[in-house]
Amino acid sequence: MDLLNTLVDKGLRRETPTREEALAVLGTTDDELLDVVAAAGKVRRHWFGRRVKLNYLVNLKSGLCPEDCSYCSQRLGSKAEILKYTWLKPDEASKAAAAGLAGGAKRVCLVASGRGPTDRDVDRVSDTIKAIKEQNEGVEVCACLGLLSDGQAERLREAGADAYNHNLNTSEATYGDITTTHTYADRVETVQKAHAAGLSACSGLIAGMGESDEDLVDVVFSLRELDPDSVPVNFLIPFEGTPLAKEWNLTPQRCLRILAMVRFVCPDVEVRIAGGREVHLRTMQPLALHLANSIFLGDYLTSEGQAGKADLEMIADAGFEVEGSDQVTLPEHRVAAGGGCGSSAGAGGCGSHGGSHEGEQASGCGSHQGDAASGCGSHEGGGVCGTGGAVPAGEPRTDLVAVRRRGAGTDLAPNA
Repeated sequence: MDLLNTLVDKGLRRETPTREEALAVLGTTDDELLDVVAAAGKVRRHWFGRRVKLNYLVNLKSGLCPEDCSYCSQRLGSKAEILKYTWLKPDEASKAAAAGLAGGAKRVCLVASGRGPTDRDVDRVSDTIKAIKEQNEGVEVCACLGLLSDGQAERLREAGADAYNHNLNTSEATYGDITTTHTYADRVETVQKAHAAGLSACSGLIAGMGESDEDLVDVVFSLRELDPDSVPVNFLIPFEGTPLAKEWNLTPQRCLRILAMVRFVCPDVEVRIAGGREVHLRTMQPLALHLANSIFLGDYLTSEGQAGKADLEMIADAGFEVEGSDQVTLPEHRVAAGGGCGSSAGAGGCGSHGGSHEGEQASGCGSHQGDAASGCGSHEGGGVCGTGGAVPAGEPRTDLVAVRRRGAGTDLAPNA
C-alpha cells in the first residue's frame, strides 16, 4: 500500500503524518491488518529495536476520588467493588515496588486517586520515592497524582522522581462528555508543569469510550504537540458500577490499528500498552509488541492483569527481549535534547526534553492513569488472562474483568 510506504518513510524521518493518513490507518480492513502491523513494526524497530520496557504500578491510595471521570472505578459515585484504602506508608510502597522490580520492571509508577496532591501528599510521595531509590539502584520512578499545583513538580523532582504521568485521555472536543469536575486544559497544564520542572512527561489516551476515529486522531496529535517521552495507550475496561460499564466497543483488530496509528504519529517515543490489553487484545497481545515498546507487568490499579510470568514468556516467545536497567529507553536524539529525566536519566534511559522538563486505564502513570477502565490510575483496566470458554466474536468479555484483590493494600502477594 502506498499509504503504508509513505508512513514508514515519515516515521523513519520523524516526520508527522497528515491527519488524513492517520485516519486512513484506522480505516484499514482486517485483510490489510497484518500489512499495517508490519509497516508500523518497521518504525518501532528502527527506534527501539526489539526491546520491551517493563513498568510496574503501585496504587498508593485507592478509591474515594472526588472527581467524576466516567471511565474510572475510583470515581465519585462509583459502585464498583474495588479495594479502598488510604495512603500506603513508604516502607509498604517500597515492598510493593520490589515485587515488580524482581520481575524485571525498570520503572515504578506511583499512583494515587484524587483530584491532585496536597503539599502534605507531596511530602508523603517524596518520602516513598526516596525509600524506593535507596533500596533499588538505578530504578526509574514516575509519579501519577493528578493535577499539580505550582511548585509541586519541582518538589517531586528534588525528591528523585524521574517522570510524571497525566493522561489527556480523549479529544478536547469530547472531554466534557467524560468528565465535568476538571477540564482538558487542566490536564494539559499539568503535563506542561512536569516538562517545566525537568521531569520526563508521560501522557496518553483511553480508547473505547465511544469516541470517533476523528477523536482518536485529535488526541494523538495533541499528544504529539505536547511531546511527552512516553505515551500510554489504555483500552477501556468497562467496570460494572461505572457510567461506561456497557461500552464494549473494541476488538483486537481495532486495538492493533489504534496502536499502529499512535506509532506512526509518535514514531520515536515510548508507546506503552497500558490498561485493558488482556481484556481487548487477548490472544493478539504478542502482535501488539511489534507496535509498542513498553507494557505494564502484572496487575493494574484496581483490576487484575496477566501474571508477570506470562508477560515474560509472551515477550520471549514473540522474539523480543526485556529492556535492562542499563539500557537507555529513548533514542539518542531525544535524550541528548534534554540531558535526562532525573537522577537516573543517563543510566536508566528515561530521556527528557531540555532539562526542564512512563493507569485512565492501565497505562500511564498519571493520576487516573492505568485505570481507564477501572479507575483512577492511569494503569488500571487490566483483566485476567484466560479465555473462560468460547465466547462468540463481538460479545462483551466481562469474564476477563476482575477486581484486584492482591498486592498493594492487601496481605496477599502480587502476581508480578
